[in-house]
Amino acid sequence: MGILETQTRVKRPPVVAVMGHIDHGKSTLLDYIRKSNTTDKEAGGITQHVSAYEVTHQKENGEMGKITFLDTPGHEAFAGIRARGATCADIGILVVSAEDGVKPQTLEAYARIKECKLPFIVAITKIDKPSANIDRAKQSLAESDVYVEGYGGSVPVVPISSKTGEGVKELLDMIFLMAELENFTGDKSKWGTGIIIESRLDAKVGITAVGIIKDGTVKKGMTVASTGTTAPLRYILDMDGKQIDKLSFSSPIQLVGWDDMPPVGDVFELFDDKKAAEFYAESEAVKNKKKKSESVINENVLALPIIIKADTTGSLEAIVYELNKLPRERIQIKVVLSGIGTVSENDVKSSLATPGTLIFSFNTKIDPQAGPLAERSGITIESFDVIYKLTERVMEILKEREPKVEVDEVTGQAKVLRVFGATKDKQVLGARAISGIIEVGSQVRILRREAEIGKGKIKELQQNKIAADKVNEGGEFGAMIESKVEIAPGDIFEAVTRVTK
Repeated sequence: MGILETQTRVKRPPVVAVMGHIDHGKSTLLDYIRKSNTTDKEAGGITQHVSAYEVTHQKENGEMGKITFLDTPGHEAFAGIRARGATCADIGILVVSAEDGVKPQTLEAYARIKECKLPFIVAITKIDKPSANIDRAKQSLAESDVYVEGYGGSVPVVPISSKTGEGVKELLDMIFLMAELENFTGDKSKWGTGIIIESRLDAKVGITAVGIIKDGTVKKGMTVASTGTTAPLRYILDMDGKQIDKLSFSSPIQLVGWDDMPPVGDVFELFDDKKAAEFYAESEAVKNKKKKSESVINENVLALPIIIKADTTGSLEAIVYELNKLPRERIQIKVVLSGIGTVSENDVKSSLATPGTLIFSFNTKIDPQAGPLAERSGITIESFDVIYKLTERVMEILKEREPKVEVDEVTGQAKVLRVFGATKDKQVLGARAISGIIEVGSQVRILRREAEIGKGKIKELQQNKIAADKVNEGGEFGAMIESKVEIAPGDIFEAVTRVTK
């Protein structure tokens, strides 16, 4: 890295990660702040990428200040994305609905905030709703060890409505106050450095990465490098897609022209020398060798081979994260190929190499050559624009393809009270049903001190000296059991049935 001029550190705008449970109002809050409507652009009204927005707000002292917001997805599928949001942020906003209180992803987001040691603010949203209860939401937070002001702690809390705008100004003022206390600084004279929060393949301009500048200045004409890849910055774009000559710390930026997909969550550095940039990229690739995002396959378990193509690295990561939770006992997912961009002819050919391979595309198109080839070859390509629908479909296929096995299922247990006599392999005894149902004809396992000592079959049952087909839990009964094992008082026998699962 080089120096543009004498180093001087100055205050820089805060980068704020908005985090919390799905549908608790994160994106709607940013919509109000930005006076736009991003939720309509997301399938199902769910944020499925990290979006970065730079806004300007008048502080309490009348000065204008900037804040960069990171809108992170709330569903558990996006744990990795949320983690990146926290890592490259300076301040966290933990969003909690006044209607619902703390939910599972609220706790996960809070865990990320603690892990990254982020100062944070709690925003209680949806206070305009009829069922809103701010005090109940604060109590819910306290029960989860998040102690806000007035409820045993010092975490700032701001009730807001993204519909009416109530509390939004107070929230922004609180962000500036916290930034003032934390004293975030940067040096514009340094070559820019930051974190990649998204990368995608654009058919017109090639590989583009979205980054947050953490320090220094990014200038057109420089070379940017990240793990294993570089890009000559012939031009750079702000988040509105406008070409600019340079951008400084805390701003989101679009970096265009990479020779390979930069890893999301990794650092990017700026260089005035191409060879120095390439050396940095290669050395980082050696230091940060990453395991492929594929499931570990047990060779004794049936595999479901799939190919995944997605629109961005963030989407791909979220899909793989979710799929890794799906494998069942006798079948597992094997990602044979994954990548960014359209479903290509090569993807279809790759699927032919492994029989039974399915191709799933997320927010991507199918190349004109790929569709007909897949149809001729009997290859299935399924397209989705909501990740949960994709994972639900994969779960259906796993259930269909999972090998069926026969297992013994316990239908009832009984304790032997007395043994009346035995003739050859048949033994007459008195017992009490301690769980489930005991039925004539059932196969039984005979247990002594919790260890199986043999098997048998119920030939007859009597209750109150009357023949019975079955005995329910709690009933005492007489039974004739056919078994080669000598049964004794205190033994337990389990009635089992053979079922296919």
